[in-house]
Amino acid sequence: MSEITMDRRDFMKSTASGLGSFFLLASNEKKQEEKQRGDRKIIYRNLGKTGLKIPIVGMGVNYSGDPNLLRAALDSGIMTLDTAPNYGGGNSEQFIGGVVKDRPRESYIISTKAFLPRDRFTHLFTPEATGDRLLNILNASLKRLRVEYVDILSLHEVDRREMVVHEPAMKAMEKAKKEGKARFLGVSIHKDEPALIQAVIDSHFYEVITVSYNFKQRHYPAVRQAIARAAEAGIGIIAIKVMGGPLSMDPLRPFNASAALKWVLQDPNVSGTVPGFSTFDEMKTDLAVMEDLALNDAEKEYLQKHASLPGLYCQQCGECLRQCPERLPIPDLMRAYMYTYGYRNIRLAHDLVTSLGLSRTVCQECGQCSVKCSIGFNVPGKIRDVARLRDVPSEFIV
Repeated sequence: MSEITMDRRDFMKSTASGLGSFFLLASNEKKQEEKQRGDRKIIYRNLGKTGLKIPIVGMGVNYSGDPNLLRAALDSGIMTLDTAPNYGGGNSEQFIGGVVKDRPRESYIISTKAFLPRDRFTHLFTPEATGDRLLNILNASLKRLRVEYVDILSLHEVDRREMVVHEPAMKAMEKAKKEGKARFLGVSIHKDEPALIQAVIDSHFYEVITVSYNFKQRHYPAVRQAIARAAEAGIGIIAIKVMGGPLSMDPLRPFNASAALKWVLQDPNVSGTVPGFSTFDEMKTDLAVMEDLALNDAEKEYLQKHASLPGLYCQQCGECLRQCPERLPIPDLMRAYMYTYGYRNIRLAHDLVTSLGLSRTVCQECGQCSVKCSIGFNVPGKIRDVARLRDVPSEFIV
């Protein structure tokens, strides 16, 4: 049975079984240690064979532009700051640089990424994806961050095995490491996780994988197994998309972030996470997880109840791509829809939608849509809705 096409009943059985086994992992954890930070004990884990020990919760600096929040996070024990040149409407790296410039360099860990041009249809790098381009991206990031090196430099959003072993990128990254501009090299993976994780393992090149992993993934058992193989090979694992997306468009519908974050960290092969919190209350929730991974009864019930419900989270399975005669980047558009109505992050959604090069009549000329989403999304309706963002001038979006 395909993991992607399994029906609701089979998925619920699989999820219930997997969640049950995860509930038992925390007490058997052997790969972590606690360090005192003020009045709290923070859980640290090894980042593969890099030699770094990192707190299990970091910060994805994509949503917040509040310097006081970032300062409070660093003061509270968070060390890993995950960013990219396009995060925060292009302001994330500069924002981080302004906050950390007066702090000891060893007190924080910066992970940034380089996104190289790729063909929208083949998902392979184009001839413009050169080593020089990657190095220029890195140098610009260092300038914005006000640092001489980043701790982790990742090739951003690899979608195909061929992208993992793109020789110009690998040579440029190796050069950056030799010149002291990047301590460790990695990739970020947002879809087809098991196959791409295996490609990273087979490359014998990268030291860190930043990968989507959450309790709402229908194929999470395969992701979990691939992560275990990577950890066995000495590769550090940083989990992203750990919340599994909002449950609905209703901002008042309860969402248990603590349960979702703990679920990921019950896996001892995950070195750390970088949730993108944007308020002090959200930070408080994440800080509590840094000290205690035990799932309470309410959190277990939440995970069991919501694991099989689609919510707004696109599985990024790619089944739709083969069905669409216009070859639209449907998974990206579904992600933009979630950013818009789930996270209420219009800037992030706008940046994604405008990058896709959509036609002016997208999803208006096919008549009956031939795409059948594996989890039941109204694909053309969501595309027509979120595509309107491209007509909004960027200066109108805060």
